[in-house]
Amino acid sequence: MTKAEIAAQLTGHVPELAEVPPAQLDWLAEQGVLETYADGEKCFSRGDEIVALTVVLQGGLSIFIPQAGGVKHLGVFEKGEITGLLPYSRMKAAVGDAYAAGDTVLLRLPREKFPEMIAGQPELTTALVHVMMDRIRDFTRQQQQDDKIMALGKLSAGLAHELNNPSAAVVRNAHELKRHFSMGPERLKAVIKICVSDEVVDHVNGLVLFKARHGDTHGLSMMERSEREDALADWLERNGVDHSAEAAATFTDFDFIEEDLESLRSLLRPTDIPPVIHWMNQVLITERLVNEIQEASRRINTLVSSIKSYTHMDQAPVKQRVDIHAGIQTTLTLLNHKIKHSQIQLKLEFEEGLPAVNIFVGPMNQVWTNLIDNAIDAMEGRTGNVLEIRTQRSRESIVVYIIDNGPGIPADIQDKIFEPFFTTKPVGKGTGMGLEVVRQIITQHAGKLEVKSVPGRTEFSVCFPIG
Repeated sequence: MTKAEIAAQLTGHVPELAEVPPAQLDWLAEQGVLETYADGEKCFSRGDEIVALTVVLQGGLSIFIPQAGGVKHLGVFEKGEITGLLPYSRMKAAVGDAYAAGDTVLLRLPREKFPEMIAGQPELTTALVHVMMDRIRDFTRQQQQDDKIMALGKLSAGLAHELNNPSAAVVRNAHELKRHFSMGPERLKAVIKICVSDEVVDHVNGLVLFKARHGDTHGLSMMERSEREDALADWLERNGVDHSAEAAATFTDFDFIEEDLESLRSLLRPTDIPPVIHWMNQVLITERLVNEIQEASRRINTLVSSIKSYTHMDQAPVKQRVDIHAGIQTTLTLLNHKIKHSQIQLKLEFEEGLPAVNIFVGPMNQVWTNLIDNAIDAMEGRTGNVLEIRTQRSRESIVVYIIDNGPGIPADIQDKIFEPFFTTKPVGKGTGMGLEVVRQIITQHAGKLEVKSVPGRTEFSVCFPIG
């Protein structure tokens, strides 16, 4: 391409430069260097130093970044788009790999020409600064969205594990309950044949209902429980009850002792004891299975409520006055699987009586997720792990401390951890935007984020005003 053709391309195909005087576009065409690439050819690599302004005159640049153990296609800079180094930009290295999308021609203005451009081409410089501002806004929005998706991905993995146990319990106990009821008709026949007074019926019912509501053997040691179960099994066997071991286990669960069963012998004929015992056993098993189904269902409901609260899916995106502890507790619920997997001791020291704070609930939950998840990751593969979360009031502010006893953050990188794209995690495990997003959200709340770290202790503190 001739300089005139390049200038014509800049004038007709680069919308951001439409208001730039032709003489300044001629300067760009004259000072720029053309580079050509065949379709699929690599144009630059992730981590390469960015040394020039780039305008796509033909073809395109297809950008790929590593993410979640694979590669994500970030997008394509097409004909007429501007990328690379821009005036006053702090970007130093490429965030991804670029390949030519079709036969590609790039116009590149070296960094060394920027002072001359800024001094002598004001409209061109202004247009490029606007490009930089738009790029920062768009890219930050995309990275924030990706960070949210990664956070929800981590939570969903833990949520799936947490839901697996109670849902499996519901299915298992429902199946057992169905099998249990299938034996009901035969047991009912035997009970109907018994002729006893209302007083006896009341005694048996009262005993079963009392044990069903108040029976508890959690205080027994394993040896004590075993001895009681053996004694009950012997009594049942002596009194002609079949499946005595199974029934003894159930009666032990509900804190029956031998004297409870002896009270039946004075009220029932010997032939009536087995059907009455089987009826009592059936009632108690039903009670236990229903209780377990209820508890598992309650756990599922708690988890669903937690994820609903975490995402704030039923609320408009406006500030609300809430208890700061609620969001932290919800996040801990959703990260519970990861905490248990890493064998972390959790220490919570929440100051009582803290006033409600005016926050965007969803974004602040993202803050807690990032900080707590980072602390968990820092302790991965270690023993004696402790995660401490403290809250306190400091004048007209509330401070939340998230502390881990991991290896600490090296002193030479502590000033870099809030920079965009900086991460110490392996490729695919972090975007380098987590703490940058956290900082932005806290700034949005007129708050302050600080870190103190030495080997064996890292403390992040989040401070924001109560008003």
